[in-house]
Amino acid sequence: MNGEPPSGLLTIRTVAMPADLNSEGDVFGGWLMGQMDIAGGMAARRRSRGRVATVAVDAMQFHLPMKLGDELCCYCFETRIGRTSMTYRVEAWVECYDGRPPFMVTQGSYTYVAIGPDGRPRPVPPLET
Repeated sequence: MNGEPPSGLLTIRTVAMPADLNSEGDVFGGWLMGQMDIAGGMAARRRSRGRVATVAVDAMQFHLPMKLGDELCCYCFETRIGRTSMTYRVEAWVECYDGRPPFMVTQGSYTYVAIGPDGRPRPVPPLET
C-alpha cells in the first residue's frame, strides 16, 4: 500500500470468480486467505525441497476489498527459517482489469513445517550456494 511495490517473489496469480464472492460482491476473506496459504506453501515447499504443512497464520490485516474479475497476485518473502519451520510474509495484491493501479488488499505471516516421508517434522535443508 502507500505506493510501495510488493515485497518478495510473485508466487501465484489467479482471478476472482463468481463462486468466490459474498452477497455484497466482494471476495470472501477465507478464499483470499486460502490463496495466500497456497502461495506460501509453494514457497516453503520450494525452499524445503519437499512436503510442508501449515502450522500458523498470524497478523492478517485486510486493507481493501477485492472484486469479481480482479487478478490476485500473491508475493512471498522469507522472514524466518528455523530447524524444521519456515515463516513467510505473504502479500496479496490486486491487478485490476479496469486500469486502476495495483494495490495491496491484505498481508499475513504464514508458518510451515517441513514434513518427512514418515509424516513427522524434518530439518529444512541449508541454502545451496
